[in-house]
Amino acid sequence: MEEGRLTDCYFEEILKILEEIRDTERGQILKAARMVADQVKQDKKVYVFGPGGHSNLAAMEVFFRAGGLMHIDAILNQDTMLSNGALKSMQAERLPGYGRIVIEDCGIGEGDLLWIVNAYGINSATIDAALTAKERGAKVIGVSSREHAMTCPEDHVARHPSKKNLHDIVDCAVDCKVKLGDATLEIEGFPQKIGALSTYANAYVMNCIVVEAVNMLVNEGVNPPVWRSGNCPGGDEWNNQFLSRFKGRIRSL
Repeated sequence: MEEGRLTDCYFEEILKILEEIRDTERGQILKAARMVADQVKQDKKVYVFGPGGHSNLAAMEVFFRAGGLMHIDAILNQDTMLSNGALKSMQAERLPGYGRIVIEDCGIGEGDLLWIVNAYGINSATIDAALTAKERGAKVIGVSSREHAMTCPEDHVARHPSKKNLHDIVDCAVDCKVKLGDATLEIEGFPQKIGALSTYANAYVMNCIVVEAVNMLVNEGVNPPVWRSGNCPGGDEWNNQFLSRFKGRIRSL
């Protein structure tokens, strides 16, 4: 293929998946935003967990983020972080029971909201986290790809022993539309697709939910605390107004 052409192809694939999410998931995004807004209105935290190497990026995308809600508490589990060893991360996300340990350690239970993002929606840590949160009385939002989960074989090694999919468990499921295998581009004569889309898709969904939640709150006369970038004038001063409310409540602050 002509050099430079793949840049255009990749751009087109990114736009295609974002447009598909926009056109088909608006209702579920608004439902998830309502759940987030209701927690913030009660001054309750919103737990966000990305059980898996690159899924952690989605949790970090809406945590301590310029323009993002201060009530978001990202579960940044070190064993599933790529920075702690990529192969170790994959083993942890496939380990039955591990997600349960994480949720129980956070003390998530009745009245809480857990927001799980994992594009594939099948691995053991993801499913155990969702099941455990539900058992303990929490509400759960899931961001995952229905197509990826439904087309991945039931006997795949990454699957939870129950063979459940995230979208079947949660109270609100938002479909991030990622295809099986994630990578999207093909080069003639080369056996493996390239150019993953899940990070773009997840980030778009996560930020859509946040901005819609903030808009709902403002429409209802509530001005939620939102982070301002510390790298712009007045950023530190703005954020410092609220830190005493969240220091000690949000684990990773």
